[in-house]
Amino acid sequence: MTGFYDFDAKVLNGPEKSMEEYKGKVILVVNTASKCGLTPQYKGLQELYQEMHTDGLEILGFPCNQFGKQEPGSSDDIAEFCQLNYGVDFQMFDKVDVNGDEAHPIFKYLKNELPGTLGKKIKWNFTKFLIARDGKPIKRFAPTTKPEDIRPHIEKLLKV
Repeated sequence: MTGFYDFDAKVLNGPEKSMEEYKGKVILVVNTASKCGLTPQYKGLQELYQEMHTDGLEILGFPCNQFGKQEPGSSDDIAEFCQLNYGVDFQMFDKVDVNGDEAHPIFKYLKNELPGTLGKKIKWNFTKFLIARDGKPIKRFAPTTKPEDIRPHIEKLLKV
């Protein structure tokens, strides 16, 4: 049986990274975009990360250009945008597809474990998946769910 820790993903401008490196952490996986109406959520995500990282929270951002072509840039463009505009220092990965045949295996797995309104598809940028310390996907959040509204769910998992 495949679990979250069995996957790898390429770091933005870097090597492949095993999700096993996040074992024992509470993880929030987010598909992101730089030119979306929801892009300001980067600010809330970064605030959660700054406040809760030392307690065991990891946020993993996966840029995606599948929704309205709202992430057209290169890896360098994405890294620069995230750093300059939002001071993002949580882990960002290379641009991926989250739907369709070419969807990254992490997203195929998460959609299968936690189907949403559209079943096993992702509706839009900034869909969020919360994963417990044991690697079990716990809850899926809609793109419009603000990072601060996820805080109580994260706090609960961090205390377990």
